Amino acid sequence: MCGSASPAGIVREVEGAWPCGWCHRLRARRSRPTCRVLTGCFAAFARPSADSVRPGAFFYDAAAHPRPWWAVAESYDAIIIGSGPNGLAAAITLARANLSVLVIEARPTIGGGTRSAELTLPGYVHDVCSAIHPLASSSPFFRSVPLESFGLEWIHPEIALAHPLADGRVAVMHRSVEETAAGLGVDGPAYRRTIGALAERGEALFDDLLGPLPFPPRHPAAMARFGRYAWHSAAGWARGTFRTEEARALFAGNAAHGWLPLENLLTAAVGIMLHVSGHHAGWPVAKGGSQMIADAMGAYLCTLGGEIRTGWEVASLAELPKTRAILFDTSPQALAAIAGDRLPDSYRRRLHKYRHGPAAYKLDLALSNPIPWRASACRRAGTVHVGGTLEEITAAEAAIWRGHLPARPFILVGQQSLCDPTRAPAGRHTAWLYAHVPAASTEDAAAVVLDHVELHAPGFRDAILATHVMRPLDLQTYNPNYIGGDIIGGVQDWRQMFTRPVARLNPYTTPARDLFLCSAATPPGAGVHGMGGWHAAQAALDTVFGGD
Repeated sequence: MCGSASPAGIVREVEGAWPCGWCHRLRARRSRPTCRVLTGCFAAFARPSADSVRPGAFFYDAAAHPRPWWAVAESYDAIIIGSGPNGLAAAITLARANLSVLVIEARPTIGGGTRSAELTLPGYVHDVCSAIHPLASSSPFFRSVPLESFGLEWIHPEIALAHPLADGRVAVMHRSVEETAAGLGVDGPAYRRTIGALAERGEALFDDLLGPLPFPPRHPAAMARFGRYAWHSAAGWARGTFRTEEARALFAGNAAHGWLPLENLLTAAVGIMLHVSGHHAGWPVAKGGSQMIADAMGAYLCTLGGEIRTGWEVASLAELPKTRAILFDTSPQALAAIAGDRLPDSYRRRLHKYRHGPAAYKLDLALSNPIPWRASACRRAGTVHVGGTLEEITAAEAAIWRGHLPARPFILVGQQSLCDPTRAPAGRHTAWLYAHVPAASTEDAAAVVLDHVELHAPGFRDAILATHVMRPLDLQTYNPNYIGGDIIGGVQDWRQMFTRPVARLNPYTTPARDLFLCSAATPPGAGVHGMGGWHAAQAALDTVFGGD
């Protein structure tokens, strides 16, 4: 049953409905399709338009209402714990295989890292976690699902990414390789030869990269070219490939999304992937907020017969209905705690040794006007990287790994309201900022973050109407998967990139045949792409449901 209960828990009937999961159990007793749904369930009887979708519109809130007899069935083919993009992708994949699926979410709304809320002032919609989605359009899973029919609309800013330097210069990544290369001057030819050549093979590249390391690769030529560059450190590759500070800084900012010291081997891989995704599919935002991604996925799942229940924090497998497979969109530590002795002690010890990295310090701002960047390109960009030169970013990323808050940390700035006016009242704007800080840091970094932005945007503070702060431990409280404020689901270095959470032939499986992990703690790691969920669902289909 997919729905949102009224305060009285009213149930109504919709004649001539397209059946949801609840209806499939009623059809044997009715002569025509009738959907018995909780008030507010759009997905059960009509595909919602973008205007009709609202956060939490489709789902029963278990915390707000005692569990009635009809809240869950006695058994399901599969249960997914956690409703982030990976959990929902797993549920959709299994439901498309004609399996009965229940998604359980601890919070009142689904979404995991794709939630939005009015965090500052009424009418200002802020993305609570993820905001810009460079991997969504490149994801084979997202390409396979009709989310646009369920209210999701991608918006591409005029400029994908701008990276200002202290003296007013700026490096710009456009959707076009040619336009980007033209702006990099003497480094244009090198950019075309490296990033441009890979962008031409973008779809093949992401088919191989967004999952466990493929052996042999499905697209060996694309992977061979990628591998020539990816094994380098980001700092070393930037110095060896580009001559100007602008090109080196632009690449360093993208590589810093890996949250690793940029002198480490393999850190070039993240920077290259984000450059390629920017040219292959863009860096879009979701119209109305990232919550719209989760809501569209939830609505689509409901039409496939899936069920979603919010407000239910699972503490033990014993409280779940009977099921043949359980998929965890959680941290490895939560998997160990909930599964308990269903998993061998040795495996649980390995899960508890899973490594988490540095943290985010996040600010959401309601603004009277756009950020007054000195560089005009920044005033047209959906994303701005504030970090300075390659050397400055390298030093800042190394400092947080030593436990020190840099005087000028690396900062990501999202300016969704520049291209999506639904994010703020007319004439007003929002800003989404987070800085890289040490793991579990308790230092107040707000002034440091604002000062660093102000260097590139004089008068920035004067535009701030209201501020919402999420410190590292606030992020962990909000989403227990963000341990110590680590928002990417664990360190993604050579030791833990393709072997996350532990080294296994199939990283989504566990020693228990019916238990699977599908979160960002599995390949391909962080990002809104749904591929961890898709691969885990494939593992469940092969392992548990192969004979069906």
